Amino acid sequence: MNIYLKEVKNKQIVKDVFIAGSKSESNRLLILQKLFHDITIKNVSDSDDTHFLQKALYSEEYTINIGHAGTAMRFLTAFYASQKNNVVVLSGSERMHNRPIKILVKALKDLGADISYVQKEGYPPLKITGKELTKSRVQISGNTSSQYISALLLIAPSLKEGLRIDLLGEITSVPYINMTLSLLHKLGIETCFEDQIIQVQPFKNLEQQTFVVESDWSSASYFYSIVAFSDIGSEIRLSSFKKESLQGDSVLANIYEFFGVKTIFEENTILLTKVEVHQKESLILDLNKAPDIAQTVAVTCFGLGISCELTGLHTLKIKETDRLEALQVELTKLGAIISVSTHSLQIKSSKKINSNISIETYNDHRMAMSFAPLAMRTSIEILDADVVTKSYRNFWKDLQQIGFQSN
Repeated sequence: MNIYLKEVKNKQIVKDVFIAGSKSESNRLLILQKLFHDITIKNVSDSDDTHFLQKALYSEEYTINIGHAGTAMRFLTAFYASQKNNVVVLSGSERMHNRPIKILVKALKDLGADISYVQKEGYPPLKITGKELTKSRVQISGNTSSQYISALLLIAPSLKEGLRIDLLGEITSVPYINMTLSLLHKLGIETCFEDQIIQVQPFKNLEQQTFVVESDWSSASYFYSIVAFSDIGSEIRLSSFKKESLQGDSVLANIYEFFGVKTIFEENTILLTKVEVHQKESLILDLNKAPDIAQTVAVTCFGLGISCELTGLHTLKIKETDRLEALQVELTKLGAIISVSTHSLQIKSSKKINSNISIETYNDHRMAMSFAPLAMRTSIEILDADVVTKSYRNFWKDLQQIGFQSN
């Protein structure tokens, strides 16, 4: 399905939008619920990733296909490895079979796991023979995906002696590690994260707990971009969000002040308001702790004619697509002067945006959603638009609600 978005003529927007629960928080809680049982989860994400994970956790099939769901692949690899006498083959889409997982598999093998590669060394599909993991200390690189570390943390309390993780080198996406540790702490599990060492004590006992998942800040980023492109006085109210969020992407509230978007925290909602701001020439930003919003920030800068230098983006090369390369190709089609390296992106200031450009999405939900707000500036076509269901099932309906028109 392709969607052609006509340029939005009324740039004065006042709307309320409900965003479903955080995919990151939901997926962590679902693993913990399966391990420790006495957990109730409300406002679970309606994303494809979460649906794949839920289905897999209760499947009795030998082969389990999780499609494009990278979080599910990583979390389930650790989960199944720790499930005694359970044998599965964990597979996914063609892209998933080209996303590296060797670092996590090696760490699990160091703990005693029985995992083998079905096809290509270092990549899914994986054959996992669950067994009791008896070792309690492991080393893993800190500068790759934080999901590898969270996958280990989620099973850590179920190990007989808990787990000590020694992180090697620079640590990427610390807020996502802290999210996992915070959820463990709420379950009464003792944890400690100091310098390069994380220690998780074994699970003891648990009283019935209910978790209400906060809405997804990554999904909120696209509305921040829309407000940045709107007229002064525009307002979009989003629910349900917390000022003290576990999600790393909540830094949006600070970052988008640069673009004149003010965030007002209300009871269980945030109000995004476009205010007058002195236009700055360039944005320099390290997104090491929140790489998932890089595409949205880059497109916002281009659409506003602001030059930018975004760093800390090395993990983008192993996402649903090579997001740095994809951004370079698609923004260039729109008229951007852009260069990328293995870990950064630079865009030069440009006042012209080419119209009626078709944006390839590369099986990547964030490519579709980060470019859609440009319809506030020009007509644009999003190819394979239903890829958004991976994380935000109602995205196109919500855009229509606030005044976007498509055919």
